Amino acid sequence: MPPALEVFASFLKLGFTAFGGPAAHIGMFRDEFVHRRKWLTDEAFLDLLGATNLIPGPNSTEMAIHIGFLRAGWAGLIAGGLAFTLPAMLIVLVFAWLYVEYGSTPQASWLLYGVKPVMIAIILQALWELGRKAIKGKLTLAIGIVCIVLYFLGVNEVLLLFAGGLTLMLIQNWTRLREAKPSILLPLLPALTAAPVSFSLSTLFLTFLKIGAILYGSGYVLVAFLRADFVERLGWLTEQQLIDAIAIGQITPGPLFTSATFIGYLLGGVPAALIATLGIFLPSYIFVAMSNPIISKLRASAWAGSLLDGVIVASLGLMAAVTFQLGLASLIDLPTIVIFGLSAILLFRYRVNTTWLIVGGALIGFITSTLN
Repeated sequence: MPPALEVFASFLKLGFTAFGGPAAHIGMFRDEFVHRRKWLTDEAFLDLLGATNLIPGPNSTEMAIHIGFLRAGWAGLIAGGLAFTLPAMLIVLVFAWLYVEYGSTPQASWLLYGVKPVMIAIILQALWELGRKAIKGKLTLAIGIVCIVLYFLGVNEVLLLFAGGLTLMLIQNWTRLREAKPSILLPLLPALTAAPVSFSLSTLFLTFLKIGAILYGSGYVLVAFLRADFVERLGWLTEQQLIDAIAIGQITPGPLFTSATFIGYLLGGVPAALIATLGIFLPSYIFVAMSNPIISKLRASAWAGSLLDGVIVASLGLMAAVTFQLGLASLIDLPTIVIFGLSAILLFRYRVNTTWLIVGGALIGFITSTLN
């Protein structure tokens, strides 16, 4: 099979089963491409993870683009990102059509009920394996722990990522401070002018392009951006429509950014849905294409390598904090605890493919819902 087609097929399968948000997606990627396919090492995987946290956009999609680029060049760059987002986009389009036709979102609580405990086990396995490679001493361990504590104290996660990277870089390179004159190149983003209130495809595209180009952080940050632009500034959506768009993004596999597909369809049908999706994801391809060739140079530099190590350990700390929160929301009764326990045993002891665990969790959730 040609490398680009292999990339497309691999990420297409993951795109249909990637529930649970970016942390879970990272765990699935590691299981598939480090453990099973051996396309890259844990160290290289961690470097990609750190690089995605240095640029705006959806981290899991950017990881797919990075991995595709390393495996199959420019064709793989397109294939990885497209295949991972395509299933979610198509599913969201179907849900958007149902929403417009019947005025409500589909109920899928049974799906999340059974799948979420499996995702907690997947994230924990990835955290354990990646943490053993990322924590290289007491300093990196301390930075990770401090990031977890500060996250629960309400400190902004983007600030924690960069603070973790800068702290490790400065401490490990303090003897070079007097001699070195490091420079950091940041992408300069053109300011987008305020859009008219009347709906247009060009304004829709530019608004989502802006969001995709400057958004750091979790899905909650995405909600804030969408509300500011589409509810308050443009007046194109109601509060309820925004909530429904986010809900659809959460119950479907793949990145939450496919909420843009739902919003586009509500505003202008299939053409607007495709344009909105292109707008929000396009910056990720550009940023990955710009940053991927310099990751090896970052690793070779004492200054940049320390920065990358700090961002990596900070991102794993945030991943652990989010996992704790997800665990509280997911392990709510005896069946979910049993699903989590069995999934953890099958993952840690027997290395069962995550796809089968997700399918099993979904089936248990469906059976449980029919019995209640």
